[in-house]
Amino acid sequence: MKQTIDYKLIFALMAVGIIWGTTFLGIRVAVETIPPWFVTSIRQGLAGIIMMVILLFKKELKWIGWENLKHQLVASVSMLVIANGFTTIAEQTLPSGLASVISALAPILIFLGSILFGLQKMSFKGFMGVVIGFSGVVLIFKDGLGSFLDEDYRTGMIFMGFAITAWAAGTIYTKIHGSKSKNIILNLFYQFSMASCIQLVLASIFSPNPDISSWSLTSIGAALYLSIFGSVIAFFSYNYALKHVTPVQVSILAYINTIIAVFLGWLLLNERITVEFIIATILIILGVFIINYKKKEKTSK
Repeated sequence: MKQTIDYKLIFALMAVGIIWGTTFLGIRVAVETIPPWFVTSIRQGLAGIIMMVILLFKKELKWIGWENLKHQLVASVSMLVIANGFTTIAEQTLPSGLASVISALAPILIFLGSILFGLQKMSFKGFMGVVIGFSGVVLIFKDGLGSFLDEDYRTGMIFMGFAITAWAAGTIYTKIHGSKSKNIILNLFYQFSMASCIQLVLASIFSPNPDISSWSLTSIGAALYLSIFGSVIAFFSYNYALKHVTPVQVSILAYINTIIAVFLGWLLLNERITVEFIIATILIILGVFIINYKKKEKTSK
């Protein structure tokens, strides 16, 4: 029987791989003149409004119940408020390419967390993947050891550590307590709306008197790009892909994200790329690939 090609799935996977690769550049440009919590609040707030308009048009805007709301709140806080928010803060002081390479470690943390919570068994292949991946991190730290004397750099790396840990925790929570709601747009509307409100409160605390007149059009444009493409299109595509392929298969897109982010940072922001940095990037991607790679099982005729 001839299999039909799922063009929607192909588009969704391409959108996640390419768009999330460009968001590291977008964040770096946005935080040049806009405080980070305002960038994230604008990003998620506008995304929430777009989702609401779509839901109203489709007449699907409704209450999702307390149980589902709890799941969406945990996903929102861990993945949008902390992971996305802390990455945005980190990129005030870190090159976008470096931030993307650190983000590529998230699948390794997800793998280790899955073992801890009994979702997955440890294997020699998995152990080797972790060792190779973390050797890439050691190489990055060795290459930039002197930079740790810079408080801003050190703070940025700490925020990235919290960001990828929160993303991994949110993913594992979703695996354990997966919501049965099938309306992706409705779930994302609640996630974006809750995240935007929390981030607006954080913005008012950490940047109480923002000078909006100092916000450049380039930074505002980057924030709008992050909202429409990075949040609405990419998050919808990510959730759509997760319903059709496994999380492991979707996580492979992290390789594309990293390569695109590193290349754009070098091309457009003149970020320095050393031989050690390239080797470290390859080691991290290789480690994640070894952990996630599974041979396709032969089907019996």
